Amino acid sequence: MSEPIRVLVTGAAGQIAYSLLFSIAKGDVFGKDQPVVLLLLDITPMLPVLDGVVMELQDCALPLLREIVPTDKEDVAFKDLDAAILVGSMPRKEGMERKDLLKANVAIFRSQGAALEKFAKKTVKVLVVGNPANTNCLIAAKSAPSIPKENFSCLTRLDHNRARSQVAMRCGVPASHVKNVIIWGNHSSTQYPDVHHCLVNMSGSELACFDAVKDDGWLKGEFITTVQQRGAAVIKARKLSSAMSAAKAICDHMRDIWSGTPEGEFISMGVYSKDNSYGVPDDLIYSFPVQIKDKTWKIVEGLSINDFSRKKMDATAAELMEERDTAVTFLGV
Repeated sequence: MSEPIRVLVTGAAGQIAYSLLFSIAKGDVFGKDQPVVLLLLDITPMLPVLDGVVMELQDCALPLLREIVPTDKEDVAFKDLDAAILVGSMPRKEGMERKDLLKANVAIFRSQGAALEKFAKKTVKVLVVGNPANTNCLIAAKSAPSIPKENFSCLTRLDHNRARSQVAMRCGVPASHVKNVIIWGNHSSTQYPDVHHCLVNMSGSELACFDAVKDDGWLKGEFITTVQQRGAAVIKARKLSSAMSAAKAICDHMRDIWSGTPEGEFISMGVYSKDNSYGVPDDLIYSFPVQIKDKTWKIVEGLSINDFSRKKMDATAAELMEERDTAVTFLGV
């Protein structure tokens, strides 16, 4: 058995964490032979609820779970971390302006970035889930200047999984038969789910997605809006946000960082944009197609981009630039 790794989950008393923690503790994320110490951070009023979560984790009697540390203190939660999954954020309340939401979250993620800088390992891998995830991730990265920007990513894997599943259902195949969908841009309704490079395994042979689906109108219309608005649709139906699927996507994202992506496949994640070949502005956390090896991601280069895609990629970049510029004014730097 290797040494335990220290894994932080924030918002640990919330519903996404409730779906997530069992999978991490069971070994589905970091490996079947990798012991973990779970650090669970939440705000002080949530500590009694968090105690109940801790009791349940203990009652699962999981062999890889070496220690659980529930806390409301950043200096405890962020100490010597190997991985940080930042789920907790200020949710948008009714009547709240987007800039007010940004302002509240800048305060949270500036503080957590500073805590990463001060207490975590410089090799820590940081995944931001709390919305607006891309911009929250950028603020955290800017607030931890000695940790490489490449160590920060935000969750667009849920959108990636949604896109993959929509294509699979349309073609009547398992989701595992669909690969290389791409989510470009922001984890918001401007994101662009792109299937121009997607392959679908139909009866043993791989077809281009457009050839497999045989409905260009659907792929360029309803498919895109379904993926873009899926989160809102779940909330409308369930009266709660998509916790189970978000937790699964977090597991997929972190597992791929730890173990790498399969040969010939790429996945989507929000990463730091710098000198990329797709004309995406620098200094954004933007979702790209990536491949991962040795815990290091690389943007998949050389994919052709048509005018339809270009327009949608630029629109979501424009939203991210506006978000970034608003958020940075709250940083006071």
